[in-house]
Amino acid sequence: MNMVWVLGAIVVVLLLAVIAIYNRLVGLRQQVRQGTADIDAQLRQRHDLVPNLVETVKGYAGHEQATLDAVIRGRNAAATGTPDPDGERRLAAALGNLIALGEAYPDLKASANFQALQHELADVEDKLAAARRALNAAAARYNGARESFPAVLFADALGFAPADFHRLDESEQGRVDQVPRVGF
Repeated sequence: MNMVWVLGAIVVVLLLAVIAIYNRLVGLRQQVRQGTADIDAQLRQRHDLVPNLVETVKGYAGHEQATLDAVIRGRNAAATGTPDPDGERRLAAALGNLIALGEAYPDLKASANFQALQHELADVEDKLAAARRALNAAAARYNGARESFPAVLFADALGFAPADFHRLDESEQGRVDQVPRVGF
């Protein structure tokens, strides 16, 4: 009879351990999903900012229609559906060209509205970088918990796949090791 109680206690302890592992992995997986959602929110904010920036530039450099059209095409392609690294790369390149117009048009560069939008775009980019770092940290915590003992014994069976880290897209890879150009 004592043997039955001992085996029952062992089964209960193992069951409680599996439940605790499961609940911890669910919480960490939610943090990864939240990180992905935060990146999506920052991308949407960037996409919403682009039309205002284009309208401001139109007032000063309306004859730069090819650049403006490229920005609008890039924004529309990036804003439709799920975030696409290629669409985001094209949008980033087009935005770079649009911001460069500020150098060619002193009146535009001096415009308070253009400066405010340029500052807001830089702020969005900073927030996007922070969201990417947070996602990578959450993915590291989740993957670490998933691969640690004893969770590694149950994670796959409970449906916990490894989380992907956010990787730099092609447009960002070339800029990481370059010294930023600052002009006054």
